[in-house]
Formats: sequence, C-alpha cells, structure tokens
Amino acid sequence: MSQVTESPMKKISLEKVVLNMGLGKSGDVINIAQKALEQISGKKPSTRNAKAAYRDWGVRKGEPIGVAVTIRGDDAVALLKRLLEAKGNTVNGKSFDNFGNFSFGINEHIDIPDVKYDPQIGILGLGISITLTRPGYGIRTRSKHKARVGKTHVIKSQEAKDYLTKEFGVTVT
Repeated sequence: MSQVTESPMKKISLEKVVLNMGLGKSGDVINIAQKALEQISGKKPSTRNAKAAYRDWGVRKGEPIGVAVTIRGDDAVALLKRLLEAKGNTVNGKSFDNFGNFSFGINEHIDIPDVKYDPQIGILGLGISITLTRPGYGIRTRSKHKARVGKTHVIKSQEAKDYLTKEFGVTVT
C-alpha cells in the first residue's frame, strides 16, 4: 500500500566521459593518438603537457606528453555504451571511488565497436574515466559561493554501481 517515492534531487545521471592517452613523449605519437581519439569519439582531442621536467626520461616541462578528450551529454551516453561493450559489459568493483566516479582501461582501441584498424595509427590503449552527478552538484564548481556537497547527497560507490547496472546493463564484479 505504501508507495516509495524518490526525490528528484537524488536522481543520478552521467556528467562526462574522459578518454585519456598518456604517451610519455611528444612528436608524431601525439598526432597519432589524436587521430585515434578523434576516430573513437568524433570530437577534437587536446594535448596534455608535462607539469615538470623529468631529465632521465627526456621530458621537458610544458612538452605535450598526452592526449585527452571530454564528452558530455547524449554523446557521452552513446560513447559509454560502446566502451562498455568493448569491455564485455563488465566493470571491476574496485574501479569505483566514493564520489560517483569510476575508471577502466582498454588495451586495444580497435576492440571498441565501429572503430576499424588503421595501419597509420596502429593499436593503442586508453584510459576512460566516468563522472556521475546529481542535481545540485554545480555548487562545487560555480564561481561564486562555492560549497561542498553534503554527505547525504554524495554518490556512494554502491549507488554508482547500481546506476551502472540499471542504466547500462553492466555486470560489476
């Protein structure tokens, strides 16, 4: 007889999907990685520069050593479905943190559906980070009157796993 209603402020949604390739060196490999990420996401990736010099590795401060692209909205949902399909719709339970984020990696980018092998690109691995959000999370990033999200409103690890299972049909191991 009792009907349980959930607050609309507790509804979890996908905020963004970040694809990252850390290469450790600059040059042609950066351009190749940009082509690969553009092929996967359909968006223009940007480079990530070294924050410090690592003389032993031959990396100078400010030198591009990685490539990343951020996808939001409906494109992010469609991309995440493809990425999870490449992982066999399973995610390791240790991949979740206590703030609604989780990450996983793909060893070969050609495992992603609709991505074909290109001999000029070769085979590259990438890291994927997913951020989940709730209404009201904007107070963390707004320019005026920033505040923390309350303890009861933070997305717990189990809530993120339940959301992923319900919305994307993923098995969390």
